[in-house]
Amino acid sequence: MDALDKYLELQQAIYDYFGYKEDWVAIPMEDRRDMTWQITNGEGHGGQVSHWKPGEKDFYVSSIYTQRFLPKWVYRGEEYTMICVDTHSDGNKFLAIYTNKLEVTASTGGVGVRAIMDDNP
Repeated sequence: MDALDKYLELQQAIYDYFGYKEDWVAIPMEDRRDMTWQITNGEGHGGQVSHWKPGEKDFYVSSIYTQRFLPKWVYRGEEYTMICVDTHSDGNKFLAIYTNKLEVTASTGGVGVRAIMDDNP
């Protein structure tokens, strides 16, 4: 089946870009490249990812999905970052892909999700 072969080749190309090796569980990908995003509490156990569409007041928070079968949970590439996330909704876990230039950090001078919360009582 040609379509499946192409799909698996593209999936492997994405995994190769991030240096990700699927192991034990096949986690589906989710495209969040249009979302502004911010990691809080570190990139391991207890870490969270907040994400929102630029200019909108609603935001979403997912825990970083930390499983022992993966060597790490945040995979940073040159232009994109892939994070294993747990939405805590219906058992959904994803390999969420974000655009690096939309990340909010102290070094980027962004105020992040706190500004949305303060502006949206």
